[in-house]
Amino acid sequence: MTTHPTYDQLIALPAYVEQPVPMPFEDINGHLNVRHYIGIASEGLDESLVEVGIPQMWPLTHGHACFSAEHHVTYLSELRTGDTMSARVRLLGRSERAGHALVYLLDETKQRVACVVEEIFLHIDLSTRLTAPWPDEVAAALDARISEHAALPFTSATSGSLALR
Repeated sequence: MTTHPTYDQLIALPAYVEQPVPMPFEDINGHLNVRHYIGIASEGLDESLVEVGIPQMWPLTHGHACFSAEHHVTYLSELRTGDTMSARVRLLGRSERAGHALVYLLDETKQRVACVVEEIFLHIDLSTRLTAPWPDEVAAALDARISEHAALPFTSATSGSLALR
């Protein structure tokens, strides 16, 4: 059985994209539609990467981007219209050209973990549209954040299906 961190453990991490679930995001089942979980998690990851030197306007200002390569999504509980949600990000590792992260979507209203999105993301040089080594300053900041997250007092299970290459 996979054990994920608890809500109480994850609230120690910064909150990103904190907002109520809007009614247009609801599906016929009365909860957040599956397509929005990845979008919200992606926005949370993007916001967190600003802190390691990857601004949201990176493609326009520097000609670099982060592209998603793989996702693994685990749904743990429903998010319903009006529930306040947030994303909490744990960086797990990086290679010369890629990063590995877990994004936890929290239900702040019911104080529980709603979803875990595991992601491999790639550094892209937009002049070639190919992967490229991380800029030195970004690599150093990523390494510092990865070390900080590795020292958290709880473990974070991964899917086992994604890995850096």
